[in-house]
Amino acid sequence: MSTYDPLYQAHCQGEAFASSYWASTTSLGQPAAPPLNDQEYDVIVIGGGFTGLLSAFYLATEFNQKVCVVEANQVGFGASARNAGFALPSSGRLGVLQMSKTWGEETAQQVYQEYQSAVTRVSDLIERHQIKCDKQAMGYLKIAHSQSASDTLKSGLAYSQNVLKDNSLSFINNDELQANYIKTPNSFGAVRTSHGFGVNPLKLLLSYKSLIQKAGVHLYEKSLAQQLTKKGQIYSIKVNEARLTAKKVIIAGNAYNSKHTYSTLDSRYLPILSSILVTRPLTRSELETTGLKTHQVMMDTRTLKYYYRLLPDNRLLFGGRGAVFGKDQDKIKYRRHLETALKHSFPSLKSCVCEYNWHGYIAAALDDHPHIYCEDNIAYAIGYCGSGVAFSAQAAYRLAQMVSGLSVPNLPIYQTPAPRFPFATLSRLGQYGFYNLAILKDRLY
Repeated sequence: MSTYDPLYQAHCQGEAFASSYWASTTSLGQPAAPPLNDQEYDVIVIGGGFTGLLSAFYLATEFNQKVCVVEANQVGFGASARNAGFALPSSGRLGVLQMSKTWGEETAQQVYQEYQSAVTRVSDLIERHQIKCDKQAMGYLKIAHSQSASDTLKSGLAYSQNVLKDNSLSFINNDELQANYIKTPNSFGAVRTSHGFGVNPLKLLLSYKSLIQKAGVHLYEKSLAQQLTKKGQIYSIKVNEARLTAKKVIIAGNAYNSKHTYSTLDSRYLPILSSILVTRPLTRSELETTGLKTHQVMMDTRTLKYYYRLLPDNRLLFGGRGAVFGKDQDKIKYRRHLETALKHSFPSLKSCVCEYNWHGYIAAALDDHPHIYCEDNIAYAIGYCGSGVAFSAQAAYRLAQMVSGLSVPNLPIYQTPAPRFPFATLSRLGQYGFYNLAILKDRLY
């Protein structure tokens, strides 16, 4: 039983890999060897997920940097291989109206475009490099769970269409939703964007691994980065008995960052458990009764959201928040909570067996938006809040620009450090309270 919680524990090396549906169909292969002796680089990248691998790829292929990637376990351990595979034009938790209220209309427009560009970037990577990652039909539906939520969706839609000039969006009324996409109780229409899609995230990740190896990046797996120090202009980390040095460092562990590496990040994000179920393949009758006529990705508007999609083999993937405390993550009651939610959303599947269940940590920032930030030649990416499949590609490119000395857009997501959580080690108590309030709010509104 896993009790790992990055809020309290020093690092994740040696922790169990997720028993995910993705891992059941894709082999991780043999890990790359740890460093055997001291090495010098232009940039050291810590973390072998989407962000770390793509940062290294861009540094090597577009900026001619000598790069290494250091991964504590093996590529495929962390959030990049545990997620639902939703490539969405968003990141963090701020909606378009909130972004405009917080930053002003012009800045909101530019941040919105960064999120849109992220989907285009990862889609282009898949096409250019002929990546086989089970990419599904384009389309992302945000389904209103109440009339109030539907009204809010319509307000955001009007703003995005009229102010942000997004012509990929449309409103789908409930009759059309039930007839052409999905039959689910208590739905009140949806907003659809044609700019989003589903993938097998582990296949995508392993393809990124192959890309960096072909580009000459040194990949070290089962290599815990420790003792980050600086002497003059040179950073140094210890990996086993070897010491790696570079003028610049990128920390790309997101929710799985190690406290042994860069303690400054410890209080700047809240790791939150997200859990996923995958059913057995649905029968033709079950597909008809659920009304599932699309392989597009879907999510509802609850504060504690549920997200789902039909996989290529007609299994239903269904996810939501997991336990609050790491010590509880494998308790059966949390699986049952998610199974109950699935059956509430799809009553005809009440006897359908869920063959896979796993969980992983996402990282939330205190101000609800991601931070891709560089100071004193140490750069980091944090706070995707579960929307990292696409945005990691854009964040990786911006990180590569930052450490190469190039300017990036003057936006809050790139120019401000992630704020600290007050009393960070007590954050779980606040999270517990927030969850209970969210459950009440979702029932009322």
